[in-house]
Amino acid sequence: MSAQRMKIGCAGLGRMGKRHALNFLERTPRAELVAASSPDPVELEWAKTHLEPFGVRLYQNYDDMLKHEGLQAIVVASATAVHAEQAIKAINADKHVLCEKPLSTSVEVSQSVVDAANKRPHLKVMCGFSRRFDNSYRDAFKKMSAGTIGTPSVLRSQTCDKLDPSGFFVAYAQFSGGIFVDCSIHDIDLTLWFFGSGSKVKSVSAVGITAVEPDLRKHNDRDNAVGLVEFHDGKIAYFYASRMMAAGQEDTTEIIGTKGKVTVNAQPQLNLVNLFDDTGVRREIPQNYYDRFEYAFVTEANEFTACVLENKALPLDLNAAVQAVRIGAALQESLVSGKKIFFDVNGDRTEVSRL
Repeated sequence: MSAQRMKIGCAGLGRMGKRHALNFLERTPRAELVAASSPDPVELEWAKTHLEPFGVRLYQNYDDMLKHEGLQAIVVASATAVHAEQAIKAINADKHVLCEKPLSTSVEVSQSVVDAANKRPHLKVMCGFSRRFDNSYRDAFKKMSAGTIGTPSVLRSQTCDKLDPSGFFVAYAQFSGGIFVDCSIHDIDLTLWFFGSGSKVKSVSAVGITAVEPDLRKHNDRDNAVGLVEFHDGKIAYFYASRMMAAGQEDTTEIIGTKGKVTVNAQPQLNLVNLFDDTGVRREIPQNYYDRFEYAFVTEANEFTACVLENKALPLDLNAAVQAVRIGAALQESLVSGKKIFFDVNGDRTEVSRL
């Protein structure tokens, strides 16, 4: 299969779906975008201009797209609520799958994707945690793995979005799973990467506020939240999530070890330009998540394609995607209940911490 191009279809043509579709169409030489689907007439109108002229067949119905002749893989970039359903349908149709994060907002439903994938081990099924494909994070991981900072012990990470004055994220909160599952899921995945996917959670606790959007509370969500995760091996992870940044996107990670620390994006910047004027020294920062991680998504598309064509191991463990949802959901529960949640070494909930 290595000499041919992978034929892929894109499910969902919303903001993220458009990006995936164009990346596979224009920036992934070994892939061929042959189909795309969306039930939304507005999204299909966009696709008629940006995809159809380049030979991409458009479908209103996802199930119909799965029957497209020669289709080998699907990128699921639709609404979170249907990620798992569409991923499983693609797996059962014998297609490779790249699914946007998270697999689902539910641990059980996320696990059903893993179960479906396990029944067809010849397929490549990957959850797209974009930061794992970012050059800066990869360099930080390489340095940590080389022992540069000693034993990693504490991780502090944040996902902070620029404030959207339209209040879009209030309605979105009905389906997102909450700020920890939607935003902090990236930071949780980083923790499982840097600390090891076998890390066993001892406890989670969280607090939050509605500083700009009180209506979030009716969906059991907050616009600012802090979460703390303790692991049985003594490591600690601290997460901050926000939807009210004034200047732009601020995604920062710090891994503290016994002999030093490594940071990623500690001082966010869009490029290397600084403006010096009578107000002081200023620089622009990314305005949204894609501004910061655009090239990570391109790398993700190309590496997923290579894994399919060359039958190589995927760079992410699908089971870790379920673990990330498990931690995120527990943090969200703690946020709403105000209670600390404990787990034993087997991952089962306990009423009190077992020391």
